[in-house]
Amino acid sequence: MFHFSLLVVESADRPGLLVDLVKIIADINITVQSGEFDTEGLLAKAKFHVSYRGKPLIKALQQVLANSLRYFLRRPTTEDASF
Repeated sequence: MFHFSLLVVESADRPGLLVDLVKIIADINITVQSGEFDTEGLLAKAKFHVSYRGKPLIKALQQVLANSLRYFLRRPTTEDASF
């Protein structure tokens, strides 16, 4: 019996993306148990096995995670040099 949920994320690739994804997941107290990360051209694909307190994510927590990732991934980025 598996005690995790599968999270699949596809996004435009950029430096630091994987670290940022893991930070967002951890910020809402979800544990990343394992993961795979690959790029195809400019597209990054990540698969994570995640859990909350050792159990698969319930629907409500899946939605919170999806909303957090959508917000982060759609947020415009600003170059430091533009300030």
